[in-house]
Parts: sequence; structure tokens; C-alpha cells
Amino acid sequence: MTPHHRTALSAALVAVVVCAAAAAQQKLLLTPDSPEFTRPAPTVCVVRLETSKGNVDIEVTRAWAPIGADRFVNLVRHGYYDDNRFFRVAPGRWVQFGINGDPAVSKAWRPKTLVDDPFKESNVRGTVAFAFAVPNGRTTQIFFNLRDNSPTHDKEPFTPFGKVLAGLELIDAVNAEYGEGPGGIRAGKQDPYFDGGNAWLLREFPRLDYIKRATILSHK
Repeated sequence: MTPHHRTALSAALVAVVVCAAAAAQQKLLLTPDSPEFTRPAPTVCVVRLETSKGNVDIEVTRAWAPIGADRFVNLVRHGYYDDNRFFRVAPGRWVQFGINGDPAVSKAWRPKTLVDDPFKESNVRGTVAFAFAVPNGRTTQIFFNLRDNSPTHDKEPFTPFGKVLAGLELIDAVNAEYGEGPGGIRAGKQDPYFDGGNAWLLREFPRLDYIKRATILSHK
């Protein structure tokens, strides 16, 4: 076998392994009740979002909101937020993401609500929290606070589980041309997004910025 053939064979084997891993991850994401999604998050960890604007690092502190931190970190571990769009942008106020681009996956998680965490940390600039419409209604959707939103958000309360360590200026700069886009949970207009996934978003809002990949960088 020539070196060229060996290189080609190695590349083909890598592609097979990658495809198999992606298929396994997809199968897992379709089963939200799997025990893999109940693992506790580290006490503190850093999640990196590789976005179309650059890298954004979020420090997740489990003590702030253990239930929310566990959900977010487990979704990151298993690729839920990969290829997610920043679909709702209110410049200087917040940016929202967290609906998976595959309708089968997003619909599997849509009813998987969490019990509320006790409120501990204020919604100051740079913090991240789950969006929700009703008490005990958090699922997968996350927002960045781009300003001190504590006067309005703390009384809900939206419960931060982390803060941006690096790259907040990139979130400030995500494409805001579509504004509310498909809207927040409370607006009740997200069904087309859940039904059509990223394909629908690309037709309706083609220039949204997005998360390429989310990974855990470090933990304590």
C-alpha cells in the first residue's frame, strides 16, 4: 500500500468514526430522559461557544442555580447547542438562543421543563439565564443579559447560572437586523421554528449569527 493510499484510508476511517459518533449523539438527544442528562455539573466550569463572531467563554457556577446549571452543562456535553442560532436580539438588552436546529430534537426537549431554582444572583450585564414563560417552565432556551436587567428580571425571577468571562463584546455585536425574529417563549410564535428548524430560519432570517460548537473547556 502506498503512502497516498494509507492517507486516504486513514481519512476514510476518521470520517466513519465521526459519522458514527454524530449518529450516536443524535440518538441520545432524541431521548431527553436518558440518565446522561441528569449528571451534576462541575462546581465551576467554563463553557466555550465557538460562534460566527468568535469565541465566547461562560463561567457556569453550579451553586448559583444547580438545576439550571446541570441542564445547560449536560446539553453542552451532548451537542444540543451546536449550530444554534442567536434568534432573538434586543440590542443593549438581551440575546437569546437555545432551540436546536433539528425539529425532532427541539420538539423532544420542548416539554422537558425544570423545577425553578431559588433566586440567588442578580441579572447584571454579562450573566446568562434560562428564558421561560411560566413558573417551573425552563427547558433549553438561554439569554445573555447585555445590560443590568435586574430591575425587571430579578422580580420574575430569571435565575442566572453563569456569567461571560470573555467575548461579551461579540454577543453585543451579533446581527440584530431581525430583532425579535421568531420571538420569545411568551410571545407564542415559536411553532414555525420548532416545526422547521434551521432550514426555516435560513429562509426567513438568513443572516443570523450562530453557535458553531459548544464545549466544556475546564472545570473544578
